[in-house]
Amino acid sequence: MKIRERYQKIKLFCGILYRDEDIVEKVKERLTEKIGEIDLMAGPFPFTFTDYYQKEMGDNLKRRFVSFKNLVSPEDAYIWKHITNDIEGEFFVPSGFSRAVNLDPGYINLSHIVLFSTKDFYHRIYLGKGIFAEVTLYYEKGRYNFLPWTYPDYRTEGYLDFFTRIRNIYKEQLKNEDMVKGTD
Repeated sequence: MKIRERYQKIKLFCGILYRDEDIVEKVKERLTEKIGEIDLMAGPFPFTFTDYYQKEMGDNLKRRFVSFKNLVSPEDAYIWKHITNDIEGEFFVPSGFSRAVNLDPGYINLSHIVLFSTKDFYHRIYLGKGIFAEVTLYYEKGRYNFLPWTYPDYRTEGYLDFFTRIRNIYKEQLKNEDMVKGTD
C-alpha cells in the first residue's frame, strides 16, 4: 500500500489569554514577527470557565484569537507551540502574578481544529519535542461539533463563530494553494 506523499497546508491560529489589555498589542507584534501576518482577530471573550490560571495570572482574564494569513505545511507542527512558549517567556514577570500571557496555538483544516499542549492526556497524541496535539472540534454537516474533552469555552458561540470565519477564509485560500510534499 502506498503512503500518501502530498498534504494540504493548514491555517494557524493562536488563543491569547491575558489580564491586562496593554499586553495584547505587544504579543501580537511578537506573534507577527515569529509566525507571520495576522489576517483575523476576535475577542475579547471573558474567560470564566475555570480558575486554573488564577494563581499565575490573576482574575478577570480574557481571551482573544488571531489567525495567520499564510498557510503552512503540517510537518513539524510542534514548532508552533515552542515558538509561543518562547513568547510567553518574554512576558514572564518575576513578582506578583508571574504569567502575563498564555498562548494556545493550533491549526485548522477543513475537517477539524487541533490544539497543541505540553501536557499529556489520554486523548492527546505525542508529536515530538515535548509537544502533544488534540483534535478539539471536528467539522461535520456544516458545523463544528464537540468531543468529550472539548473545553467549555471552545463550545461557546463566540469561539465557534471565529473558527467558522477562519475556516471560510482557509477554504478560499486553498483554491490558490498547491499541496505540500511530506518528508516521509
